Amino acid sequence: MSYIDELGTAAKKAGAAMSLAGMKQKNEALANIAAALDAAAETIIKENKRDIENARANGMSEAMIDRLTLTEARISGMSEGVRQVAALKDPIGEVIGGEELPNGLKVEKVRVPLGVIGIIFESRPNVTVDAAVLCLKSGNVCILRGGSDAIYSNKCLVGIMRGAIAKAGLPEDAVQLVVDTSRAVAGELMKADRYIDVLIPRGGGGLIRSVKQNATIPVIQTGEGNCHVYVDRFADIDMAVNITDNAKTQRPSVCNAIETVLVHKDVAEQFYTALEKKWNGRVRIYGDETCAKFMKTERPATEEDYATEFNDYVLSVKTVNSLDEAIEHINRYGTKHSECIVTINLDNAEKFRRCVDAAAVYVNASTRFTDGFEFGLGAEIGISTQKLHARGPMGLRELTTYKYLISGNGQIR
Repeated sequence: MSYIDELGTAAKKAGAAMSLAGMKQKNEALANIAAALDAAAETIIKENKRDIENARANGMSEAMIDRLTLTEARISGMSEGVRQVAALKDPIGEVIGGEELPNGLKVEKVRVPLGVIGIIFESRPNVTVDAAVLCLKSGNVCILRGGSDAIYSNKCLVGIMRGAIAKAGLPEDAVQLVVDTSRAVAGELMKADRYIDVLIPRGGGGLIRSVKQNATIPVIQTGEGNCHVYVDRFADIDMAVNITDNAKTQRPSVCNAIETVLVHKDVAEQFYTALEKKWNGRVRIYGDETCAKFMKTERPATEEDYATEFNDYVLSVKTVNSLDEAIEHINRYGTKHSECIVTINLDNAEKFRRCVDAAAVYVNASTRFTDGFEFGLGAEIGISTQKLHARGPMGLRELTTYKYLISGNGQIR
């Protein structure tokens, strides 16, 4: 039996036990996890430092090291996030439809867990906890495969969570970590459809494409965010500058940060001049000739730039002749994540909303709001950029499916 076979067999066994777990027991496990994370903060930071040292030695950028780093404040935030998940309504068992048929059969449509969820993600150890607790609360079992960059952090966090889960009387194998981070084992995981019901990749474009191309398991695509702001000819320039600044610089390494600004030619001089004054070289600009007249640009933007998620203080800029050109550009290069128009023209706003193909479409607001908590949905496992089976922030409900429960008194067909 291979390593993945062993994990999968254990996951299926744990799934049978989790199907009987009630809300009280799951919440007890979550409370145990939160308390254990707080108690082990010093140990977690120690293991995390091993990952950081290796990352620096391997030349990882400071923006990506920031994603990898765990501090006391971030661990406290993680444990608070676990408590918030515990406080959310349990979706399992919710009756979402049903009726009594003319033949007397009673049909109910009831929310149930997806089953065994495989999650492949990159160097953000907070995802390890987020994914595990969301799966646990929604009655699922998870097999986590993080990147080698965070292996010491992930082993520590998963060990803590497994102990806390067992303390609540639930199977510790409800949360498992793939500790072999080799490509061969990752490839085997992507084809483990005997055990895993759905696979969720969370990370950059390369990871997501690899999973989509190699998996034999249904995939929910999350994470890649090539997002845009379009500054319309009817834009409030101050608002456009503030939204662009927030969407690019508040946290450039996350998936809902923007990577390209499209600017209508009629407001180009006003906008570029104001943005240059705001940033004064803080962000590296790849711009066209019009942009270069009013902003310090490093070089002209290329087709490759328009398709790139920089995850850094880098922005591609393009001047467009019309709203239609902006929409066409976004639908060509965007990853269907989050897109924004800044305008006071209601007709243009409505056309943008209808024609842009993305999970979240904004009018006069930063793309940085695409987040489960910000939308009032609670914690999320990622932002789905596809249309099946979920789209946008994937919270507890998006980690469920449904079954039909039919009750009769001897009916035959």
